[in-house]
Amino acid sequence: MITAIRDAWVITQDPQRRILRGDVVIDGERIVSVGGEYKGSADKEIKASGDVVMPGLINTHTHVAMSVMKGVVDDIPFPEFLDKVFKIDSDRTDKDLDIGTKIGCAEMMRSGTTTFVDLYYSEDVIAKAAMEAGIRGVLCWCVLDEEMTTQKGNPLQNCKRFYDSFKEKRKIMPGVGLQGVYVCGEETCRGAKEFSDEKKIPLTFHLSETRGEVNEHRKKTGKRPAEWLNDVGIFGERSIAAHSAWLTLNEVRAMGRAGMSISTCPTSNMKLATGGVAPIPEFIEYGVNTTIGTDGSTTNNSLDMMAEMKTLGLLQKSSRWDPTVAKAQELLDFATVNAAKAIGMQSSLGSIEAGKYADIVILNGGSPNIRPLLPENMISNIVYSGSSSNVKTVICQGDIVMEDGRINTIDEAEILSRSEEMWRSLCLR
Repeated sequence: MITAIRDAWVITQDPQRRILRGDVVIDGERIVSVGGEYKGSADKEIKASGDVVMPGLINTHTHVAMSVMKGVVDDIPFPEFLDKVFKIDSDRTDKDLDIGTKIGCAEMMRSGTTTFVDLYYSEDVIAKAAMEAGIRGVLCWCVLDEEMTTQKGNPLQNCKRFYDSFKEKRKIMPGVGLQGVYVCGEETCRGAKEFSDEKKIPLTFHLSETRGEVNEHRKKTGKRPAEWLNDVGIFGERSIAAHSAWLTLNEVRAMGRAGMSISTCPTSNMKLATGGVAPIPEFIEYGVNTTIGTDGSTTNNSLDMMAEMKTLGLLQKSSRWDPTVAKAQELLDFATVNAAKAIGMQSSLGSIEAGKYADIVILNGGSPNIRPLLPENMISNIVYSGSSSNVKTVICQGDIVMEDGRINTIDEAEILSRSEEMWRSLCLR
């Protein structure tokens, strides 16, 4: 099937970061031409004159099924937050995990996200829901020490079974997720890394999110979390460390030498008041691949990557007293090409180029919040002025999952109608 998007501004995110005016043509799952006028026929024509076409955003850290838990643990101290969330997590059912995932996927579609990296248990349930929604899930089964988990059986073995069952599913990439050093001993960490290396799949983990986490681990092992993980061989090019706020320069250098990625979650860290600001300029200087995550709906409370780009930029500028750090183009890079590299899909995602998957977002160029709209100000307008309300149409791997503001893949109204019932069953106990 040929789909032609006509007469749009195209933010390619190609190596030259070109902005073109013209058509984007999709054949099946992949882009076949960008820019200029396509004079052939198409099975599907999308009129986009004056609109903005950009790559689908990639959210590199979330817990999508927690979308049904919004508002249950707000405005309380972090230890109480953890206690309540862990209690609710232990009581969850496949039914509410399914609804939570679909709510989260709908929210991500509506804010221009076509791929997300998830860290949770029951990723088999989440995978089925994500497949129905139609966006791409890099689903990292939560691995931790067996005596610390509420999962049935050994978490690493559960992760391996999930991989075997879903490795061939379209738009699903199974991965490994370490909860964090506070519940993962050396044997667990090494086992997770070995499996990630064997299958060449992402390995994501929470890292140095709070000062307490750092101090406790140092008391226990004599080393800071990042230092300890590096010494036991966990860092590598498939590693994605979420949060990464409480780090020393030596730790940053070690992360750069390993060729790993980080997923900074600015809204989550600010909302939980955990302190610390991810050292983004140092990550860039020392070669750490920098990306952005929203975290889950209990800590953010949204999954809106359009908002997260702006938040990250403002936090970095404010905390450094330097308006030149975290420039608009860098912020868009974090959410597209850098994020594609983090999940090992840089040859298929992150930019609008011939041969890549058609992961495309169309923004309404007639929206006043992003006008005036010119190539000279387009990136800044999208990062600093854009919002989820600008998203018109979303295409993931050639599938039009949302068109003109209507989600095509799932019954959004029916899912939302069940959300309050799920919230009450989980949270009013």
